[in-house]
Amino acid sequence: MKKGKFRPIGPVSYAFLLIATMVLNGSWSYAGSNDIKNNRLPDWLAGALSHARKFPANQSSVTTGQPTPAVIPAYQETNDDSGALATFRPSGSIRTSGNPFFQNLGSNGRTCFTCHQPQEGWTVSPSGVQARFLASGGMDPIFRPIDGATCPTDDVSTPGAMARAYSLLLNKGLIRVFVGLPANPQFQITSVDDPYGCNTNPATGLTSPTTGVVSVYRRPLPSTNLGFLSTIMWDGREPSLSSQAIDATLIHAQGGAAPNAAQQAAIVSFESGLYTAQTRDLNAGQLIADGADGGPRELSGQQFFIGINDPLGLNPTGAPFNPDAFTIYAAWESLSGGGQQQLDRESVGRGEKLFNEKLINIIGVRGLNDATGQATIAGTCTTCHDSPNVGDHSVKAPLDIGVTDDPAMPRTADMPLFTLQCTQGPLTGRTFMTTDPGRALITGKCADIAKVKGPILRGLSGRAPYFQAGEAATLEEAVDFYERRFGVGFTAQERTDLVNFLKTL
Repeated sequence: MKKGKFRPIGPVSYAFLLIATMVLNGSWSYAGSNDIKNNRLPDWLAGALSHARKFPANQSSVTTGQPTPAVIPAYQETNDDSGALATFRPSGSIRTSGNPFFQNLGSNGRTCFTCHQPQEGWTVSPSGVQARFLASGGMDPIFRPIDGATCPTDDVSTPGAMARAYSLLLNKGLIRVFVGLPANPQFQITSVDDPYGCNTNPATGLTSPTTGVVSVYRRPLPSTNLGFLSTIMWDGREPSLSSQAIDATLIHAQGGAAPNAAQQAAIVSFESGLYTAQTRDLNAGQLIADGADGGPRELSGQQFFIGINDPLGLNPTGAPFNPDAFTIYAAWESLSGGGQQQLDRESVGRGEKLFNEKLINIIGVRGLNDATGQATIAGTCTTCHDSPNVGDHSVKAPLDIGVTDDPAMPRTADMPLFTLQCTQGPLTGRTFMTTDPGRALITGKCADIAKVKGPILRGLSGRAPYFQAGEAATLEEAVDFYERRFGVGFTAQERTDLVNFLKTL
């Protein structure tokens, strides 16, 4: 890579003036806007905006709309591979016409709905993306070079070229996430094994080991169950849901202006009012039967606050950590009667108990073992998935569990491999190899390399594949990763029970 200095150019200056004006006149609320007040955009955002505006949408290929239901009902079930997924809106049904979540606020035909589909857990699935590719000939708004392709310079001139360009989106449901490196990071990116040439080309990627834009490939997170979030985005780069709506419009939809305050509020209100969970299992049947509390209606009443049930003493009420964080299927641990369905329900109940109580010797998790000074932590699944009946971490706690940089999850040839050399700070001299530098791309800290948040677990069955880059195609593969990584010692029956439980979330 050529050495050089990354300089914000015209589009960034334009974007800054646009956004700063909106901040000053009160039309844009950007939580955490200290950077704006200091006359600068966050480095990741400045780089991303500049990059997006280098590659404007090809208006001749932009469709005017996409299939969108007229109404989002108060309760809606859709079938998935494990049974049925359901979304519940306590406030009732809502028309999509006039709601900015479903409006084209950018220049490339996209809406929020483009990448957040209710039948796919309010994200996207490879099968759904493939169906849209076939139905539209690759012209559906999700297929845009800016981030749907492996690089915005990819050839999309023929159907075959489009299939290659959008291969990660088609095969794993991955979107390209591009961020500007922070100023003066504690590391250098000394090399990239880059199957797409996007990171190593100075026009689209790095301009030196410490400057430029980095592209990684991640699953879009669900736009549902957001009231349980402690961290927004895999790398925590967004300070609020309003800022996420703004940046998604400016970057993914390539908007010329941010949504106004009313549009922001409407988007946040809509997505914050959605609750999604599995409601029926192919084997166990209805997930509210025999005293169980599955499904989205029950989830909508779940208590949550930042720090609830935190295992490291950050619960503001002072209440101690309870490893039995999931109690949805406690009534199924022992049922009276007989028949195969009862046996299947008991398997789910045992799986929940395993999730809560099966001992895991947690080692080598950066952000946990090093943060607590404990080489080994005797924990359970709920040590990290502590939010009651939800499953994300109840405080901001980005972790590196080894999905992107550990032999337990070998890198596949469709992922880039970054080599980072720490040159500053307490980790000076240490080298990391990872398919995704994670939060370090936002903070510039070596301590944050490969760290990401743990997502909400409800609605898992409808949104395969799993982990941030779809590294596990199935829940069985996800459980197998933890077995390899931590040597949990699951028996065959325990593995089956645990997977059966996860499928009912």
